[in-house]
Amino acid sequence: MKIALIGSTNLAPRFQVEAAKMRHLGHDVRSPAFDDSLDLDELGICEHNRELIAWADEVHIMWDQRSTGTIFDFGMAFALHKPIHIVYMESKTIAGVMRKYERKCSLTGAGEGV
Repeated sequence: MKIALIGSTNLAPRFQVEAAKMRHLGHDVRSPAFDDSLDLDELGICEHNRELIAWADEVHIMWDQRSTGTIFDFGMAFALHKPIHIVYMESKTIAGVMRKYERKCSLTGAGEGV
């Protein structure tokens, strides 16, 4: 199977682990162009990743829930009807902080009278 890896630049070490694991299982694996690429500008990165996703049979995602580029790449996978596999998704985000603070406020009355 041809597998495209997409995701957040700061998770690059996870890409190496996932690529090695998938290659060991006999898959052809390719990595995305990251936003720190010296050879490509932002349009070139998006074009590279679009070609990568079009090539793939399946897209593996590793996302820190901060990278807008990963959202864009997911949108391309979605538009191209590519199956995805979420390898990693960061659980600690500002959205989580907001939800937890909201629950805490409703239980303790914090924030009242502000």
